[in-house]
Amino acid sequence: MQTPADPKDRHEYPSHWEADVVLRDGGTARIRPITVDDADRLVSFYEQVSDESKYYRFFAPYPRLSAKDVHRFTHHDFVDRVGLAATIGGEFIATVRYDRIGPAGTPASAPADEAEVAFLVQDAHQGRGVASALLEHIAAVARERGIRRFAAEVLPANTKMIKVFMDAGYTQKRSFEDGVVRLEFDLEPTDRSLAVQRAREQRAEARSVRRLLAPGSVAVIGVGRTPGGVGRSVLGNLREAGFTGRLHAVNQAFPDDLKEVDGVPAHRSVRDIDGPVDLAVVAVPAEHVPEVVTACGEHGVQGLVVLAAGYAESGPDGRERQRALVRQARTYGMRIIGPNAFGIINTADDVRLNASLAPEMPRPGRIGLFAQSGAIGIALLSRLHRRGGGVTGTTGVSTFVSSGNRADVSGNDVLQYWYDDPETDVVLMYLESIGNPRKFTRLARRTGAAKPLVVVQGAGAPPGHAVRATRLPHATVSALLRQAGVIRVDTITELVDAGLLLARQPLPAGPRVAILGNSESLGLLTYDRCLAEGLRPARPLDLTTRATAGDFHRALSQVLADESCDAVVVTAIPTIGEGAVGDAELAEALRSAAEEMPGKPVLVVHVELGGLAEALSAAGRTAPTVTAMAPGTGGGAHPFRPAERLPTEGKAVVPAPKSRAYPYSRLIPAYPAAERAVRALAEAVKYAQWRREAAEPGKVPGYDDIDERGAAELIGGLLERGEGLTIGVEETCRLLGTYGIGVHRALPAPSPGAAVDAARALGYPVALKATAPHLRHRADLGGVRLDLADEEQLRRAYDELGELYGPPEELRPVVQRMAPRGVDTVVRAVIDPAAGAVVSFGLAGAASQLLGDMAHRLVPVTDRDATSLVRSIRTAPLLFGWRGSAPVDTPALEELLLRVSRLVDDHPEVVAVTLEPVVVARQGVTVLGATVRLAPPPVRDDLGPRTLPAY
Repeated sequence: MQTPADPKDRHEYPSHWEADVVLRDGGTARIRPITVDDADRLVSFYEQVSDESKYYRFFAPYPRLSAKDVHRFTHHDFVDRVGLAATIGGEFIATVRYDRIGPAGTPASAPADEAEVAFLVQDAHQGRGVASALLEHIAAVARERGIRRFAAEVLPANTKMIKVFMDAGYTQKRSFEDGVVRLEFDLEPTDRSLAVQRAREQRAEARSVRRLLAPGSVAVIGVGRTPGGVGRSVLGNLREAGFTGRLHAVNQAFPDDLKEVDGVPAHRSVRDIDGPVDLAVVAVPAEHVPEVVTACGEHGVQGLVVLAAGYAESGPDGRERQRALVRQARTYGMRIIGPNAFGIINTADDVRLNASLAPEMPRPGRIGLFAQSGAIGIALLSRLHRRGGGVTGTTGVSTFVSSGNRADVSGNDVLQYWYDDPETDVVLMYLESIGNPRKFTRLARRTGAAKPLVVVQGAGAPPGHAVRATRLPHATVSALLRQAGVIRVDTITELVDAGLLLARQPLPAGPRVAILGNSESLGLLTYDRCLAEGLRPARPLDLTTRATAGDFHRALSQVLADESCDAVVVTAIPTIGEGAVGDAELAEALRSAAEEMPGKPVLVVHVELGGLAEALSAAGRTAPTVTAMAPGTGGGAHPFRPAERLPTEGKAVVPAPKSRAYPYSRLIPAYPAAERAVRALAEAVKYAQWRREAAEPGKVPGYDDIDERGAAELIGGLLERGEGLTIGVEETCRLLGTYGIGVHRALPAPSPGAAVDAARALGYPVALKATAPHLRHRADLGGVRLDLADEEQLRRAYDELGELYGPPEELRPVVQRMAPRGVDTVVRAVIDPAAGAVVSFGLAGAASQLLGDMAHRLVPVTDRDATSLVRSIRTAPLLFGWRGSAPVDTPALEELLLRVSRLVDDHPEVVAVTLEPVVVARQGVTVLGATVRLAPPPVRDDLGPRTLPAY
């Protein structure tokens, strides 16, 4: 942080404007305010700018800055005059400045809301997206200071800077006068400017991960002189994987005359390496890491994989050590995997990178794998790599990242990379924590629309993970992830099961499942599991234990051709005796039948047929290259004998698809249990349905009777009373009324006479309710009396409540006119600091609360969201005429949900809304109780300029 030398010349230094950003090429830079202490840096920066760039900035030859210029460009009040610099290694690489101006174009102060803006980027860093990043940040600063519009004058030849302004996505006006292009643009974010910003974010963050996963050269720092140890092991793994780039072994303890280690050039320091180093794997103790980072930064290393432990997972001192590590690396524009990382893998033929502790390079394939935990990463790699009688056969990995403490590079960054990676068809992630759930949800929704994303999420963050506090239950966060297209599973086994199916088979068009096989019992078990998972299975087709491979082929071909079938589960058990079908023969029969109808998924459930799983895996591959058996080399393993590896002789290399657009290789997944196969299929069905719905996401309807400005004025006035408050009944009714949400009037009844007066004012019949906290919304406890038709009944009910529960000052009774009978529901909205605004819905009552039967949607809620929200709870049939009851007005309920969503979306100061109960009748809805809480809005970093998490 910079400290001003002359406090009289400026306002307090705005440290919250400091930020780290990822540039277009994947490197990082720091953006911060320019202070009076930066004079020497500014002069040095200007000396490295070409004469042409200086001419474009000042419209005239301007070889050097005068002392007056330096004073002007380093002295700011951070309100009307602001300058920001982008720095790498502490030195300026670009600057931007705004000066507030009045209508005549002369210097001005607030309330003037226009400013002139100008940039200067060092020539060596032009084309890296520095100006675009600076524009986002200076625009955010200007909005904070009350500036609503920028003006810029640019020479016509300065096409790069004109493009920066034109591509930003803001509403603009462009004119040409006196040989100068004048651009004026509003700073209010638009849909287009937000889309541009997020597209740039994706490209930059994806490139930063790509630089780590596809380096041209790797240095392993901390390689021991004798075999063993972490550094020597990683070096060996890189060599054995066949890394296609240049390798270097580094250890400051190497003797001067040591030239090689295991055939790899040896160096005492990374500074001694002749040529660039793209990636450094740091395998030294934590106390020696800072000096290694300095050496790497000075040598121009692009990224680090830090394997060392002893950071945030070890306590407060380690957490501070981790913060210092990230700050130090970012100073040099480097990104970090780790610390406490297991490593990274890229199986692409032109990379072959195994910069990890995994002793064996996984088989190439189409699955991207992310695990924060090294132990879980080992387990996942093992399961995906296993073959020869394995549980699910063989599949492959495109890239693997184990982030450890994920101090810098996180699952969000890797998701940005996988989104448009042509080598990855399916993404599997094990997440112990989600540092930025709001961003993860946004990225998951976009990724899920292109390729499946399967996630196991831990129930709590382990030591070492910086996460935002959330008030939402774990189950609610999981439900929100599912809405974003995430295939949310509970175990590592389910993660692999679903990933194998999605990597090998097409998505099902619906939930209709055909079941066939040679075991009636296994078929019925599969049928029952389909029902339990919400699928629609047909009665199993029993081929009997005498079925041949030809019988399986004909039956599978027949059901795949049936238009009433969306997916097929084949069940198989061992057979004995003459004519027993061999594993390879059965696998070929199933594969060939499936290829005849390639648009439907096929799964196999096998019992004690490890050879079948192997044979099915050999029938095709998800890898970039697959092997095809030469004629005559097949043969089935004995049905009760452990399968052996199929022979490798006589195999021919066949090109495999590079993307899902290529026809499927029809590698059929095999599962040892019906419940595992059916669960994976059910997840694929739900994901396919989400994909179809995501293609038409719905819209947020507008309502003519909404008074957004009136609500804002009311909220502003109420917040002047305090930082956070639950507003009173009258204010609640007024605020909700501005959004067309009426609340059934309730009058206090502190005495029997007051209750009678209230009933006369409202009109009979009425309800008498106790609103004490322990009785509120608890009709089951007897604190409510309904349908009181006259004064006599009202007085009797009042006395009964007093005898049962105490005096009126404890009961807090109110009188309310009876609403039409219907189904009691509850509608809530809350702004969570991590997940954002969420609308929840369920039936009112203790039973729903005990069962957790609430459904949730992220704000803004669309019309499609509202429709699905109402139908998502398990007790939804009560709204649609269950057991002969009259259906209620669900369209009116959906409109209420949409209005509540609009309220919290338009006014983030509304941090909580509860409508309970909401009676949904045959015609209309009635809100009988409402509470609203206001507070200053939480920071929305997803709407601001691009930044990396602060450290």
